[in-house]
Amino acid sequence: MTNTPAYDGTVAATDGHPRLKPNLPILSIINMAVGFFGLQIGFALQNANASRIFTSLGSNPDTLPLFWLAGPVTGLIMQPIIGYLSDKTWTRFGRRRPYFFLGAFLASVALIFMPNSPALWIAASSLWILDASLNISMEPFRAFVGDNLNTKQRTFGYAIQGFFIGAGGYVGSKLPEWATKFGAANTAEANVIPDSLKIAFLFGAALLFASVLFTILTSKEYDPDTLDAFEASDDSALGEARRVERPVPAPGWFQMRGLIALAIGVGLVLLVITGTAERQLSVFAALVVGLGLLLIYNALRLKGGRAAGMIGSLMDDLATMPTLMKRLALVQFTSWFAFFTLWVYLNSAVTSHHFGTTDPTSDAFGIGSLAVNNIFAIYSLVAWGFSLLIPVGTRLIGLKAFYALSLLIGGLSFISIYLFPPSLFWLSAIGIGIVWACILTLPYALLADALPAGRMGTYMGIFNYFIVIPQLVVGTIMGTVLNTVLGGQTILTLVVAGGVMMLGALLLIFVPYERPENA
Repeated sequence: MTNTPAYDGTVAATDGHPRLKPNLPILSIINMAVGFFGLQIGFALQNANASRIFTSLGSNPDTLPLFWLAGPVTGLIMQPIIGYLSDKTWTRFGRRRPYFFLGAFLASVALIFMPNSPALWIAASSLWILDASLNISMEPFRAFVGDNLNTKQRTFGYAIQGFFIGAGGYVGSKLPEWATKFGAANTAEANVIPDSLKIAFLFGAALLFASVLFTILTSKEYDPDTLDAFEASDDSALGEARRVERPVPAPGWFQMRGLIALAIGVGLVLLVITGTAERQLSVFAALVVGLGLLLIYNALRLKGGRAAGMIGSLMDDLATMPTLMKRLALVQFTSWFAFFTLWVYLNSAVTSHHFGTTDPTSDAFGIGSLAVNNIFAIYSLVAWGFSLLIPVGTRLIGLKAFYALSLLIGGLSFISIYLFPPSLFWLSAIGIGIVWACILTLPYALLADALPAGRMGTYMGIFNYFIVIPQLVVGTIMGTVLNTVLGGQTILTLVVAGGVMMLGALLLIFVPYERPENA
């Protein structure tokens, strides 16, 4: 039995490999995406309820971002490594699927443990493991579509992923409410997690593992030789561009940037030590120092003529990213800065501004928290349906224009949570759902066409830096901004987030992309 998807037989070359990657049946594309249903249940439970869990265990609003930093830090380190390893290895179970299984197993365990944590630091550690585990599966899932689908089908493939992400987000967001309706308590005494969350996370863990296992068992992968044959046979302009090897910069390029990063990182550390900056900044400072050291290491490696290895290869690939990827990364940064701010602060913003309470043991806090879950549920439900309209919309007005319009709608919707009463939150959630569907689909549809098949996982992992880095920025500076600039009003963080997201629409102007012919 082969691990290679069936060929259509119409474009076979004399060496037995098809010349061009064939269209896959719709059912095969659906099977490839089902696992995202479970992964997004995990993300939804985490995003909508982690701050509530931390608050219930005694965290203050201005320290919430610090507890959210553990997962992004792990993701920053692991995602490119997972991408690199999945590019370089092939097993009897495939190239990407072993990582699906490992991530799903660890995430399921973390979901069960997190709401049963007896102390705040244990809950934060569980979030660390959960976020890292979800990313172990998510990054190879993105490369999976790029591996298996041709240019014509990629937007549809990522849209189907968005469909299941929306469905999983809706289910994950509603699980605590459904548990409450079946009699589970939605409030608890101080320093205790409500039963509604414990039950929701338990069911979420089961659904996550089952759906990822379904994709593993029903999907196949092209082996590396076949992918190489596809790449070599593609004589389109896109294919030619992917095969161009961008020269690695001279050692001095890495050394100069490494020294700059090292100086910035050390300066940030001194600000924390002297008390000029809050301690959250130390995490970001340490990462900047680490980047500087890696760049200097790569300069020394190049000077010595040593083989690249994994670290050297990642540094080289980081330096030689395609222009489209570099500019699209800035748009990705603005989108995820906004959404991470939403996830961290929405519960506190809504309960304090609209329900007038910061007491997690009060009935008003419980009602406000359910209103927050409903925002997550509605925007996930909208994303579920809207994702199927994305291929139609991009054909009508163009991929970039459709993407920019969604970012403008999303930014205004973030701001409207501040302006609207709770009775109109559904309207805000619709706009957030539209942009969420597009963020999950369009960057990857743009990016996949520019990436060589042999480094798809590596580049997707590097691209995911720009999901993680904005999370680190929010986690390290937003607490300070909240207290010193926004007067402690958490609702205003959503206004800032909306403005940053709309900036992304302007940055799209500078992303060089032309729709491929016949795509």
